[in-house]
Amino acid sequence: MTSNQQRAELQRQIWQIANEVRGAVDGWDFKQYVLGTLFYRFISENFASYIEGGDENVNYAALADDVINSEIKDDTIKTKGYFIYPSQLFANVAASANTNENLNTDLAAIFSAIESSANGYPSEMDIKGLFADFDTTSNRLGNTVSDKNTRLAAVLKGVAELNFGKFHENKIDLFGDAYEFLISNYAANAGKSGGEFFTPQSVSKLIAQLAMHKQKTVNKIYDPAAGSGSLLLQAKKHFDNHVIEEGFFGQEINHTTYNLARMNMFLHNINYDKFNIALGNTLLDPHFGDEKPFDAIVSNPPYSVNWIGNDDPTLINDERFAPAGVLAPKSKADFAFVLHALSYLSAKGRAAIVCFPGIFYRGGAEQKIRQYLVDNNYIETVISLAPNLFFGTSIAVNILVLSKHKADNKTQFIDASALFKKETNNNTLTKEHIAQIMEVFDSKNDDDHFAKSVENSVIATNDYNLSVSSYVEAKDTREVIDITELNAELKITVKKIDKLRTDIDAIIAEIEGDAA
Repeated sequence: MTSNQQRAELQRQIWQIANEVRGAVDGWDFKQYVLGTLFYRFISENFASYIEGGDENVNYAALADDVINSEIKDDTIKTKGYFIYPSQLFANVAASANTNENLNTDLAAIFSAIESSANGYPSEMDIKGLFADFDTTSNRLGNTVSDKNTRLAAVLKGVAELNFGKFHENKIDLFGDAYEFLISNYAANAGKSGGEFFTPQSVSKLIAQLAMHKQKTVNKIYDPAAGSGSLLLQAKKHFDNHVIEEGFFGQEINHTTYNLARMNMFLHNINYDKFNIALGNTLLDPHFGDEKPFDAIVSNPPYSVNWIGNDDPTLINDERFAPAGVLAPKSKADFAFVLHALSYLSAKGRAAIVCFPGIFYRGGAEQKIRQYLVDNNYIETVISLAPNLFFGTSIAVNILVLSKHKADNKTQFIDASALFKKETNNNTLTKEHIAQIMEVFDSKNDDDHFAKSVENSVIATNDYNLSVSSYVEAKDTREVIDITELNAELKITVKKIDKLRTDIDAIIAEIEGDAA
């Protein structure tokens, strides 16, 4: 079986399990149990594989807990970030799940023990609360303890039956792929909320390539609205590990999604010392000020979200917003995220940000912010994408590429709205579409109806309008008509009509003659 076949088979199985075991529970509510169980299995196998060190004579799961001394535990936590005793491993818990009358409380105790094992160590904040959304006492699992245990056992059994092979022999990111597949499917079925925590892979690939373009190395990569971490992880998938020197950074306001992002990092084999995901409001309580600047920034912030804006007069003095001289509107925080990203961007780096198209042409404060960005030559490219690429919205969004190292005073506009492939309920970008966009992004060549680079002075005379349609002329898709050919066809048609009239007149005359 090829890696792609193995991946496809795993995805089929895992979505089947996710639907079969949830019963009457809403899929969106139930996602934490499937995702959490997959994560529990991953960290168990990852941990056991590390302890065994490739020695086939060692079976960590078969050992007694009391053979683990404090020195082994201490050294392991410093390396892996957490500790799991043999009895706490997924394989051992799953094996007895069907007969364990205390399964729900045992799982709660195990999850608490894994999290608390990091207390006092550098990994504490990366491990703390990872299982907070895996509530084994929730009535969503059933009204009685027996009902809860039955459903939990079914999830454990289903995930246990997934064939990931031997952990240390996996050549592809099977656990990470399975987790991301689940997240994307839950997002696709979650309506509007789905788009709030997951950026589709095809768009993520494009954004990662834009932010990392022609950078042989980046110090670190950052997402100020991280969601489940899908944008950050595309950088890992498409570039060698050594390219990102100091790791992955992100901030997320939603607690559940914050936990998804941290689990996602572990599941893609990013160790705790190579990522730092923070919980909190990026605009009002920004983290990682001591870590900036970042050579690569990727982001899909919430569209037109409310924020305090000029109701807090101190914000105009914030170093992120002060240079523009104005704050983003209270009902539309989009440009607040853009200015935040710009403030965190290094002199050699790029930021690629998904944006709501309205911010590129509206007046008021948004126009003043556009003026600041254009006059200071920070905008490299604006790309308009096809509609219906994202979960929960059919809006045709734009990608804004920021740079502080431009060699000219032009802004590039790319109309990629015709580049999409229809798949199920959503559109997607193919590899060929992404390559086409990246080629013209790299060359900065003008291409009729597709790409155009415009002097910033021209943009200034156009009220700093940054809508792609204002600069890239849409292709005329109307059918070209040959007038000569059309006239010839009309003459033939007229002759046919005249003959038909003559024939009708003759028939009528004949009828009238007979009647007389």
